[in-house]
Amino acid sequence: MRLPTPQEYLQNAVEAFHRKILVISPERRILASSRNAGLDSQEEVVGRLCHEAFHNLPDPCRHCPAEDVLRTGKPTLKHGLGSIRESGDVSCLYCYPMEKKGAIEALVILDFDLPSLEEPEALQEEPYAYWWDLVVSSSADSPKVRFLQRSNAFLRNLIHSAVDAVIAADMKGHIIIFNDAAVQITGYGMVEALNRLDIRELYPNDGARKVMRMLRSEEFGSAGKLKSYHVDLRSKSGELIPISLNAAIVYSGDREVATIGFFHDLRETLRMKKDLEKAQVQLLQAEKMSSLGKLAAGVAHQINNPLGGIALFAKLVMEEYELEDRAREDLQRILRDAERCRDIVKELLEFARQTRQERRPLDINSALSRTLFLLENQALFQNITVEKRLSPSLPWVASDAQQINHVFMNIILNAAEAMEGKGKLTVETFLAPEADRVCIAITDTGPGIADQVLPHIFEPFFTTKEAGKGTGLGLSLVYGIIENHGGRIGVRSAVGEGTTFTIELCAGKH
Repeated sequence: MRLPTPQEYLQNAVEAFHRKILVISPERRILASSRNAGLDSQEEVVGRLCHEAFHNLPDPCRHCPAEDVLRTGKPTLKHGLGSIRESGDVSCLYCYPMEKKGAIEALVILDFDLPSLEEPEALQEEPYAYWWDLVVSSSADSPKVRFLQRSNAFLRNLIHSAVDAVIAADMKGHIIIFNDAAVQITGYGMVEALNRLDIRELYPNDGARKVMRMLRSEEFGSAGKLKSYHVDLRSKSGELIPISLNAAIVYSGDREVATIGFFHDLRETLRMKKDLEKAQVQLLQAEKMSSLGKLAAGVAHQINNPLGGIALFAKLVMEEYELEDRAREDLQRILRDAERCRDIVKELLEFARQTRQERRPLDINSALSRTLFLLENQALFQNITVEKRLSPSLPWVASDAQQINHVFMNIILNAAEAMEGKGKLTVETFLAPEADRVCIAITDTGPGIADQVLPHIFEPFFTTKEAGKGTGLGLSLVYGIIENHGGRIGVRSAVGEGTTFTIELCAGKH
């Protein structure tokens, strides 16, 4: 049996070394690589630029040790500043030159983990000597090496498992730590951030400089630390993300060597806060409606009888006495105003009534169609285009049909009056994404509602109509009916862009 040649032994030894070995030219083109380098076959990668082959980057990696070797001609160890792997593990790159006749012919790059978190001063001054001494003088199975390996791995896992984004940078702004949460929040890839991103790019409007001033100031807590500072972070797409930042300066003795920040995404918190504020407003509105309803009922009953007397005696005077035309006109005016007061009393009683609702399964599409059928032939709707977009597969809704019809009638009539009998009315039904609510949207092309008016439209007696043309109770009654049905009603509007009322009612089972 033929024994391997010395060259074959050497080649086998390189392939058996479970680390990545890369041979590149001074121009950083791949000349050869070990099987563990994480690349395709030798034929496909030889001749390619290493930073393109490994990381798809147009320029050399920021922390590439080849740069130092080409500059000094000496071996270089980059501790914890780069990785040939995509996993994001902090690793070391050792690079040494291959010389021929005093010139660097090629460079060799080895990738490995440096199992040490201790003795940082030794690493800063002579990192390679410290690593070599540790490897040569210690058994790979020694307790110290195993402990340091476990500690190093635990620290990496701790950083990458953090819920908040953890980003650290040196004093030049180069990113040196970028965990998984930072990738999710910012949209930058880990390799991209470590090799190409500057920390200043993450802050809009020179925000990084402001953060550094605050870190170095005593006004915001102890110098070197910043707690719960609200700031915007700019993602790769340009989106500004609200962040609660806890940051610190990392010192080596008295010298600033890096900064580290913990970035808590506030988007979900702010969304929940907004929803809570909206719910509080709705609760206050419901409580106000309840109180006003009781007051309205009492007032309505108190004035109903006097109104009846006024109308009755006005009619008697007109019937029993010969009156001048002007006197008869005055009495007609009294009767009209009395009738108007009676209508207001009727609406007040409807608004405040506490009778039981007769809730039955209701087809919302049918209810809307009936309401539109009754209104479309009215003179007010002659020049209004009505567009129906009714979802064909809606579940039924448990509701009082009479009250729901009143809601639709009120909103649609208001829309027609707002458009002054000319425009487009769109009625749409659909199922909410959660599939537990049937939604009705009624949109007009009217003049819209001013911002200062919009918050008050559901308040009793509030109206923008001319005197004598509205009681201000219609939308208050609508609000109360929807609330009593366990639903929600909202409105979107802008001056010159029309108005949309959206109603949500609890869906029944199919």
